[in-house]
Amino acid sequence: MSSLNDIGNLMHIYLDEIEPGEATDAPEFLIKASAHLLNQKGGRNWIPVIVKETGDDAYQVIGNSFIYAVAEEAGLDRVWCIIADGNSDTVEVVKVLAGEAIPKINLSKASRDEIMSALDYLINQPASPLKGVKLAIATNRIDEAPRQYWKTLDPITNLKCGITRGKKLEELKQIFYLVPEAMPDTITDIGILKTFSVTDLKAMAKKRGIVGISKMKKDDLLSVLSQSSD
Repeated sequence: MSSLNDIGNLMHIYLDEIEPGEATDAPEFLIKASAHLLNQKGGRNWIPVIVKETGDDAYQVIGNSFIYAVAEEAGLDRVWCIIADGNSDTVEVVKVLAGEAIPKINLSKASRDEIMSALDYLINQPASPLKGVKLAIATNRIDEAPRQYWKTLDPITNLKCGITRGKKLEELKQIFYLVPEAMPDTITDIGILKTFSVTDLKAMAKKRGIVGISKMKKDDLLSVLSQSSD
């Protein structure tokens, strides 16, 4: 049985004490062929499975699920595993390092280089809907936008950077998430104001005590909000 003192240790655990957790999406051929090779070459999984403890002599796979599937197919009695603490942060890191999940970036605070590398990754994926998006243009316009206030990724579609609603916008959600700051009461830069939705613009106008906003269209809102309140 493992304990807190076992966290980080390499242990030889009986396979029937381990639950698979999230199954690998590897093709059946790779699992079967790898299991055959494993049995031929000594039957030891030199790359350990990462598990968390779920009870007395009970574990669950949280990383390297392909290795677990191969060991199971090979009929191994015991599997070499590393014990992890199993909290949500640990599970996230394990899955990313095992290549089983894609790391995500907080677009609210991401650097220009982070935005560019993330977009470059997405654009170059096979059959990506972002094919044709000009990397430098998209990077610059997203970087310069007031993304620290965005509640959704929708404003990107107003930046004229080749990313439109639908599949292109959905593709970005694989990589980017947002943790928005509170929107300031006063923004007068017309370039920044144009990137906000009408709903957001009306909220700003209301905070500034501007009257008649219910009938205002976007151009009207931009006109009054771009005026200094001094």
